[in-house]
Amino acid sequence: QLQASGGGLVQAGGSLRLSCAASGMTFSRYAINWYRQAPGKQRELVAVISSGGRTNYADSVKGRFTVSRDNAKNTAYLQMNTLKPEDMAVYYCNAVYGSMDYWGQGTQVTVSS
Repeated sequence: QLQASGGGLVQAGGSLRLSCAASGMTFSRYAINWYRQAPGKQRELVAVISSGGRTNYADSVKGRFTVSRDNAKNTAYLQMNTLKPEDMAVYYCNAVYGSMDYWGQGTQVTVSS
């Protein structure tokens, strides 16, 4: 199971850190993906961290968001800085290993301008 948390209301230019806590899996084996979905829009892949720690980002968040993981805590993080109104969405974490694919419940990020 995955539990996403850390969302909330922030002013434009502010920061939030999302967490994705895993249980019932060998967390270190999984790649972790962060997605977001804004109302009326398709789900968008925002950031990825592989089991080995390699990261990749959508162009829209490069330089502002940082994905990380702490395998000892079975938790992944998405540090979001310099937030913009267009970052407002429900954020989901996703863990993938082979054919195994788990989703968290989503956490709302609201950015006021």
